Amino acid sequence: MDGATLYSIGELSRRTGLSVRTIRFYSDAKVVAPTSRTPAGYRLYDLDALLRLELVRTLRELGIDLPTVQRVLNREVSMAEVASAHADAVDVQIHMLTLRRSVLRAAARFGSSPKETKLMHKLTRLSHEERRRLIDDFIDGTFGTESADPSAVAMVRAATPDLPEDPSTDQVAAWLELAELLGDEDFRTRMRRTAGYQANQHTLGIETEAGDELMEFTRQKLAEVRECGLDPLSDEATPVVDDLVQRFAAAFTRAPDAEFRDWMAQQFEVACDPRVDEYWRLVWIVNDWQVVPGLIPVYTWLVQALRRDR
Repeated sequence: MDGATLYSIGELSRRTGLSVRTIRFYSDAKVVAPTSRTPAGYRLYDLDALLRLELVRTLRELGIDLPTVQRVLNREVSMAEVASAHADAVDVQIHMLTLRRSVLRAAARFGSSPKETKLMHKLTRLSHEERRRLIDDFIDGTFGTESADPSAVAMVRAATPDLPEDPSTDQVAAWLELAELLGDEDFRTRMRRTAGYQANQHTLGIETEAGDELMEFTRQKLAEVRECGLDPLSDEATPVVDDLVQRFAAAFTRAPDAEFRDWMAQQFEVACDPRVDEYWRLVWIVNDWQVVPGLIPVYTWLVQALRRDR
């Protein structure tokens, strides 16, 4: 094969793997023009045309559009520039496909409705900057006052949830739950009330007034029930909670009635709140954290049990 050799369109098709119809299309589009024609009008192509066609096929298989291919062939843009731009585009496509896969798996796993699946898709398609802005708006809306505890704000910002490029089904589900929590004004109020205590590890007023002996007994009992997995909302938890209520009522010389139980719950909610506890659990899942020391409320079980009737 040499530079003077001319190939028919059929021979070119065999050498490049492109169909005759495709080569004709590229020829008519002036991407690879024929070198000459036979007396009967059949197209002939030289070695340069063969090499150009092979390059066209490679670029098209990589997903590069025909106008860009033409610019490369005409040396209007370098191959390196095109490769870099399209590699970035492929990265975006891969990211979107992995998110779609995660959403579909989450929808299949949790039996989501069409409406819920659409919302999932919308929220997970947010860019990193948009997700960050959503968190920043939540933090500013929750703590954006002069009286806000700087330690609490710093703690929440340090634990900003960040959905990874290739999230698991659990991470997608956790992100969706977080997104719902962030816009809930009741949750923001709870976070404001609780985060300061969690960040600074203050001693609660009820802890001081109840005394060391009762508080030590309470912490031990709560550790036991949490260790054995006792559900605070179950009937089996009732005698445990009733006993604690009786002990605290005696310490505060009050009747162990519904009003006192509500008061107890309010006191311990300063240190923890089930919804705030859930927020931190979701953050750990989204960020794929195993342990975040100091953010596990010790009284969550008790507050849930005291609020059971609600």
